[in-house]
Amino acid sequence: VKQLHREYLRAGSDVCQAFTFYASEDKLKNRGHSAGSHGVMEINQAACDIVKEVTYPEGGLVAGGVSQTPSYITTRDKALVQAEVRKQCEIFKKNEVDLMICEYYEHVEEAEWHVEAVKDYMPGVPVCASLCINEDTDVHGVPTGECGVKLARAGADVIGINCHYDPFRCLDAVKKMIKYVKAAGFDKVCKFEF
Repeated sequence: VKQLHREYLRAGSDVCQAFTFYASEDKLKNRGHSAGSHGVMEINQAACDIVKEVTYPEGGLVAGGVSQTPSYITTRDKALVQAEVRKQCEIFKKNEVDLMICEYYEHVEEAEWHVEAVKDYMPGVPVCASLCINEDTDVHGVPTGECGVKLARAGADVIGINCHYDPFRCLDAVKKMIKYVKAAGFDKVCKFEF
């Protein structure tokens, strides 16, 4: 894992992300394997220790990360979902990460709730938020451009699309986000990662 961070830095990355994708307490429990026995605190702390050890001596920035939670799909309970996010953020806040990444959401509503929770729990920390949707809509039919506006309104500093579809469709989705976000009066950075 350390070597992977080193390779990102050697390739020119300024930011390395703690490898905590899908490391929410509810996700670890519903997977049915031993990862759940470690818990979100232990896993996220180990990921922070590793990324900080490699990245900070090279002058890079460290990002914490949160992603989809099973609680959203099973309950649609905003308070419960945001409580899961705060559990994940405890370690990131303690480790004073430089920024947070909220990534890989099919439902813009869940992404909004996550951004709001991170901004509330970690004030002053920049938040990047990305959806894994196509150029037309999220899975609930919210138009892609409007999804960008919703993320901006929720407080995301950087918004975008990531890796669920091919690069051409992702680029088309980001173009729509840029158009709608600017038309809504926001001056946000838009990105796409693949």
